[in-house]
Amino acid sequence: MIIRVVLALALSAPPVMTPAGPAPSACPVPVPARTSCAFLEVPERRDAPERKIQVGYAVHMSDAPGRRPDPIVYMSGGPGSASAQLIGFLGQMFPDRDVVTIEQRGSRYSRPVLACPESAQALLGRLRRPPADVGAAAARCRERLGEQGVDLRGYNTKEIAADVAALRRELGYDTWNLFGVSYSTRVMLDAAAADPDGVRSLVLDSFLPEGVAWYDDRDRNLTDTMRRLGVADRFAAVRERLNRSPALVPTTDPLLGREFTARMSGDDVAAILAEAVQESDVAAVAPALVRALAQGRDELLTPLADAAGGGLTSHEFGLYHAVQCQDEVPFNTFTPASRLFTLNADKAVCDAWQLPKATPVNATTRAPVYVLGGSDDPTTPPRTARPAAEALPAARFQEFGGVSHAVFLASACARARIVAFVADPASYAVTACPEDPPVVRTGDLHVTAAPYRISRSPWLAAPFALFALVSLAQLVSGALRGRSLRAFGGLAGVAFTGLITESVLTLAARNETALAVGLPGLTGPYTWIAVASVILSAAAFLHERKGRLLAAAVAGAGFLVWWFTWVL
Repeated sequence: MIIRVVLALALSAPPVMTPAGPAPSACPVPVPARTSCAFLEVPERRDAPERKIQVGYAVHMSDAPGRRPDPIVYMSGGPGSASAQLIGFLGQMFPDRDVVTIEQRGSRYSRPVLACPESAQALLGRLRRPPADVGAAAARCRERLGEQGVDLRGYNTKEIAADVAALRRELGYDTWNLFGVSYSTRVMLDAAAADPDGVRSLVLDSFLPEGVAWYDDRDRNLTDTMRRLGVADRFAAVRERLNRSPALVPTTDPLLGREFTARMSGDDVAAILAEAVQESDVAAVAPALVRALAQGRDELLTPLADAAGGGLTSHEFGLYHAVQCQDEVPFNTFTPASRLFTLNADKAVCDAWQLPKATPVNATTRAPVYVLGGSDDPTTPPRTARPAAEALPAARFQEFGGVSHAVFLASACARARIVAFVADPASYAVTACPEDPPVVRTGDLHVTAAPYRISRSPWLAAPFALFALVSLAQLVSGALRGRSLRAFGGLAGVAFTGLITESVLTLAARNETALAVGLPGLTGPYTWIAVASVILSAAAFLHERKGRLLAAAVAGAGFLVWWFTWVL
């Protein structure tokens, strides 16, 4: 949630559109060439088919010489996440197949869009005091959607799965390969059960099976993940401390564009972390974050508070809650009551909406199935995904070490395994992936809030830029005039700023989220080069007695004060 760098890969193909397929419309996101977008018209409720809605989809046509006849069809999770932005990424994964992305009905690229800004605003309002009433906000949203003719009973897993089968018939593919992630694994399994002759293979990444009490398990799953990351005791201590004395954290409401001060208890931090560590990049830096919070470094909560606000724009909450209230919440006991405000908010919405409980499907399929799970996944852990996969007649399960949720986005090896499975699903044999070394190891980070603050307000880096310019000018003038002390002072300053810049860029390329927690671990040792630069500049002034050298020494000293007191 904090930073989704990997999604940029999905847009890496040139954003050139070549319409193909039925009734093309303008694609809502940049897409690669030979891609078209359109809408599938379906009944809002198939048991009352008079009212029609439109489900968005995109088709990327492969131009490979050995193009396969059966495409990949992908849906994102959520519920309520968009899919089209990944079509370029998937096209690179499967260059010899057409790629179809299908949106969930009610999501942002379908019509109508079941946005619930009232609920989103109230969810963020749980961090205010007094906390917002999520149930009342949801009731206002339902009333508004009802005035638009929306029947929330039509937005559930069974209907979404039926949309997938209907799209295959619309596009005319004899068979295709279904690919679901997180919530959409449930959709794709249901779609395979409903359309057995049309499904050649099924990929389920971060499998969310029916029968798992997801809400009741959420606290345990988070604790298990923290234990695997080696910070369970510290995390428990942080949670207890902040429950006793909540932190006041400045953040911005993305819906209103206004700053406010969030009051974050330990349970609030846990709720946000439970969402955030679904990202493997975030899970990699979570140990460093938790250790710093255990030392009282509460300034590092600002990225989490901002992430909570940013997450409110990533889903259409009307659709999310319609699905959860019919297909998930009724199958949980909520005893004992969860301390995670996000879960309590979902229950409050469902209590207000009173949608009918779905009939369990217990879907299965005879098609070959490949199920992937991340060892550090706090949402769909291998503990629940593995036995559900083993219950499917033709399924293989594989756990990927050091990976969290949505395995294929984080692991190149997992992507290669998926491609190999789809190429020959009937005879595919699971082969282990070597566990990648940690993206961020202990000692790789010098914990500080400075880089995150600078990312929000770049002018805060002005002292660093000034020191770099002064050092460069000193190096050039010293070299031209043969003044060794002056030149070496400037050279040390240039070396320091260059090394810091290079190490920051290297860390960002490996894991940009790490910069929300700190600077590269070598920052401390490199700092002594800056100290040497200032000492040499002062010595040059004492030797030459030039006013500009005094200015350089004073600027360097001022930089060190800023560096030691604000950055480090």
